[in-house]
Amino acid sequence: MPKEILVVDDQPGIRLLLTDILTSEGYHVSLASTGKEALDKINKESYDLIILDYKLPIVDGKEILEILEKEERDISVILMSGMAENIKQEIEKIKMVRRIIAKPFNIKDFCAHVEEILL
Repeated sequence: MPKEILVVDDQPGIRLLLTDILTSEGYHVSLASTGKEALDKINKESYDLIILDYKLPIVDGKEILEILEKEERDISVILMSGMAENIKQEIEKIKMVRRIIAKPFNIKDFCAHVEEILL
């Protein structure tokens, strides 16, 4: 059974790119373009991994992480950000964040991170 991944990003190009990459690697991918949409999906479905953009409209990535942590959800998260260095300190306490990846990212490295987390 393929692993379930939720990709949360407000940029259609990133969602499309990650869908292509992850489905070609054999994963089942769901998409959300806002934090609110992501939370709705997380409450209805179960995911093995969430690939989450830090900057989102309405409910941002940090708020999603705080909500999931408060609910004690056991989901691994890869956090993506254009300001990866700036957010490391405020995110390092959140255990579900397994990696912080800077945008733009190297596709091979990205796939290696996903595979390592989902093994």
